[in-house]
Amino acid sequence: MKDQLMMMKKTAEEALGAASSLSELEDIRVRLLGKKGELTAILRGMGGLSAEERPVIGQLANEVRSFIENRLDEQKNLLASSARAEQLKKETLDVTMSGRKPSLGKTHPLTTVLDEVKDIFVGMGFSIVEGPEVEFDYYNFEALNIPKDHPARDTQDTFYINDNVVLRSQTSSVQVRVMENQKPPIRVIAPGRVYRSDAVDATHSPVFHQIEGLVVDKGITMGDLKGTLETFMKTLYGNDAVLRFRPHHFPFTEPSAEVDVSCFVCGGKGCRVCKGEGFIELLGAGMVHPKVLERCGIDTSVYSGFAFGLGLERIVMRRMNIDDMRLLYENDLRFLKQF
Repeated sequence: MKDQLMMMKKTAEEALGAASSLSELEDIRVRLLGKKGELTAILRGMGGLSAEERPVIGQLANEVRSFIENRLDEQKNLLASSARAEQLKKETLDVTMSGRKPSLGKTHPLTTVLDEVKDIFVGMGFSIVEGPEVEFDYYNFEALNIPKDHPARDTQDTFYINDNVVLRSQTSSVQVRVMENQKPPIRVIAPGRVYRSDAVDATHSPVFHQIEGLVVDKGITMGDLKGTLETFMKTLYGNDAVLRFRPHHFPFTEPSAEVDVSCFVCGGKGCRVCKGEGFIELLGAGMVHPKVLERCGIDTSVYSGFAFGLGLERIVMRRMNIDDMRLLYENDLRFLKQF
């Protein structure tokens, strides 16, 4: 048995010295020291030894085990060190090479202009409010004085979830929710996505963004509306911007007006962009209809208000000289990198 142990020690030393990978070392360990390994098989024969031989053989077996375990650790460290050196050799970093400039993203043109619009109105004392995009028919139409037979309720214009729920076609619904839950004075803008059943072309999309504004307080007049919009437009487009108000009809405002801004290309002289008129239609506005205020529980003998609504895409296109709305949604980096 002594000879077997010494032979095992010699064989182990040779095998470990020749091992070239960690997997080979593991195979050797299992073959020599595993539960069914060579050392275990040798020790099973100790039952036939005399009382004098057992401690001698036991001590030798422990020495052989310790020798093999130490050699395993040494070889494992050697192989790991060698592998690390080889890896470092392959992954050598040339510190003299120029680094790669990280690619930084930019805000989308819609986001950029929306942030400017928010800043302008916040500077005038407005708060920013939000509401659900999937809206009840009541808030989208009825509370805004839009009767059941109004063309805007037609399924060709509005996306209906069911008879009482729609994808909001305007953020005016947010204004109604504000008036129901907040007592005057009220001064808010409600930006957000809206949905209408429009065919996609250069100036239309079934999904676009609106910015609705609302002011309700004592003594609010059409003059306050005009002054607010002039301040907004001149801040956004410059002091040379000129506004034109044209009479119009909206069910939720009375009186109502379409608001045009002087053409940013020709300055009001007339050109291809403004179709020779010198002005470009930009938004709708008016004094909040008394029925809308009363439906929201606001006393019209004390309070009055004005409202306006404009399309964000239209502002962006005018601001950045973009002639096709689809460019804002296609996520073409060649286009977006210009801004």
